[in-house]
Amino acid sequence: QTQLVESGGGLVQPGGSLRLSCAASGFTLEYLAVGWFRQAPGKEQEGVSCLGSYRNDQFYAEFVKDRFTMGRDSANNSAYLQMNGLTPEDTGLYICSAASDCGAIASGSRRIGVWGEGTLVTVSS
Repeated sequence: QTQLVESGGGLVQPGGSLRLSCAASGFTLEYLAVGWFRQAPGKEQEGVSCLGSYRNDQFYAEFVKDRFTMGRDSANNSAYLQMNGLTPEDTGLYICSAASDCGAIASGSRRIGVWGEGTLVTVSS
């Protein structure tokens, strides 16, 4: 079965850190682009970041630059999103997606690539 499963969400205080994981099964993630989206309560989904399979194919939204970093864990067929300096505005459901490249992921369309169900991040004191 082809699927992505996110983990690592939870409750964290402002200024804290979390590391989200996006684990793939049924296919190899290493040669695909992986993207993260988030959806805050009452708001539309927005793109957070993307890491492609070749150099220079990557994207970070302006609101997470210098705070969030993506990477791969090829041994575990997964990718991660390291989030530092979290603020209450970062609260939301974080969803990962995999597709051929970041351009394909950027559309945000559920009809493109493989999508997970999300992991909830709550930033609150």
